[in-house]
Amino acid sequence: METSETELVISSSVSIPLAEIHFEFVRSSGPGGQNVNKVNSQAQLHWNLEESTALSGPVKERLRLREANRINKLGIIRIDCQASRDREKNRQECLNRLKEMIVRAMEVPKARKKTRTPRWVKEKRLRNKKEKSKLKRLRRPPSLND
Repeated sequence: METSETELVISSSVSIPLAEIHFEFVRSSGPGGQNVNKVNSQAQLHWNLEESTALSGPVKERLRLREANRINKLGIIRIDCQASRDREKNRQECLNRLKEMIVRAMEVPKARKKTRTPRWVKEKRLRNKKEKSKLKRLRRPPSLND
């Protein structure tokens, strides 16, 4: 991952200033021995999507839709990482996850072409319905009116 001292580089044209990204470190769950209750190694990344000027409007909208469960009412994206016992590795993993999310949101979805059901498919379905109806009619007991 490319990270300069001042920004997170997403692509050649998009980068996020690290000043916009806030980190908190909290106690991580899971194995860690005696050290687990003393060291705050879990990284929590907080980035305000609404106030950021790094992304264009359509990219922000796609990110909002795709990652709705990570964004709170104020428009802040939160990413947690506790994969490692090392604080810096968890911080880098959070940045990697943010970068992956943005790269996915930058991909413009392919426009859907409207298609019609072919006439022969409709005709085949109606023929099959008539055949089934005829077959079921023949299975009925004869009526007294006949």
